[in-house]
Amino acid sequence: MDFGLSAIGQIALTVSQVDAAIAFYRDRLGMKFLFQAHNLGFFDCGGIRLMLTTAEKPGESYSSILYFKVADIAQAHRELVDRGVAFEQEPHLIARMPDHDLWMAFFRDLDRNLLGLMSEVPRG
Repeated sequence: MDFGLSAIGQIALTVSQVDAAIAFYRDRLGMKFLFQAHNLGFFDCGGIRLMLTTAEKPGESYSSILYFKVADIAQAHRELVDRGVAFEQEPHLIARMPDHDLWMAFFRDLDRNLLGLMSEVPRG
């Protein structure tokens, strides 16, 4: 088989209010806002586009977990807490790998979509 999916071009999250969600992702999370078109908001996540949109039918909600890769999870956690982001728990060790430790911390946006910070910390 020669064909296979690999690169992610865009991720969509369902939100209740696009304008409020844009403000949260742009102002609290510090993400790079690209543009807004109709009832859609777009951000650049290191070359992958994030699209925020309302549900097509009232009451529908679909979500994915977005994991944002950070170099220093403790620093990223502090910065986001200072901006008013409420975390579900402190950054914590998920797994010890052969050459690094995997750390994560989770928080939610205004619509309770689960978002995570992840950091692959090299072992000295």
